[in-house]
Amino acid sequence: MERIKTFFNIESKYKFEWNDLRALAMIVNVVLIMIFGLSISWFGLGIAVFGLVKDLTSDRHINGMLMHIASMVLNIYFLILLYKGV
Repeated sequence: MERIKTFFNIESKYKFEWNDLRALAMIVNVVLIMIFGLSISWFGLGIAVFGLVKDLTSDRHINGMLMHIASMVLNIYFLILLYKGV
């Protein structure tokens, strides 16, 4: 465990952040898309929009905004594939 703490430069106790919950939701989104298909992309799009709004209103981290915009684009692409076909 000490090697992990050293590698990630962890010096204090774990502190829960909203991005932890959003990351878990995105993992669930990927699994659901693989199991049930592209229609689950609406869920991922909602998570991405919520994350972008949160980043714009409070966090103000460019990397978070870019991550959520990329997720929005990907989920919109999946929805285009779903409704227009390949």
